[in-house]
Amino acid sequence: MTIQEQNKQTVTRFNKEFIEKGDLNAFEEIVATDFVNRSAATLNIPAGRDGIKDYIIDVLHKVLKDISVTIFDQIAEGDTVVTRKSISGIQVGEFLNKPASNERITMHLIDIVTLKDGKYVEHWRYGQVVS
Repeated sequence: MTIQEQNKQTVTRFNKEFIEKGDLNAFEEIVATDFVNRSAATLNIPAGRDGIKDYIIDVLHKVLKDISVTIFDQIAEGDTVVTRKSISGIQVGEFLNKPASNERITMHLIDIVTLKDGKYVEHWRYGQVVS
């Protein structure tokens, strides 16, 4: 298996185990201690690893129930993986300045992740929410 295939598997694991299920062990295994989230300012969170961990666990998992991550495409080159995906869930709390709707919302995202030695070291995110 090539390093690109291994990196794609790591990105898939991060999405399915950490984002979808909230598995903190997966987070600890996958995210490097010197991780930098280049899109942190768009979420108003710290750029380090605690910022993204806290956002997923303390924000996303509290306002969305039945979270599902769907990966549509992944492209890997060198140490970078680009993933086109969606994250959806039933909105049970205020999210992105919108009150709870108790309806499923979907975020369409493109993530660009740089990995080193099988761990996330850098992340960029582009996306939009479609209800």
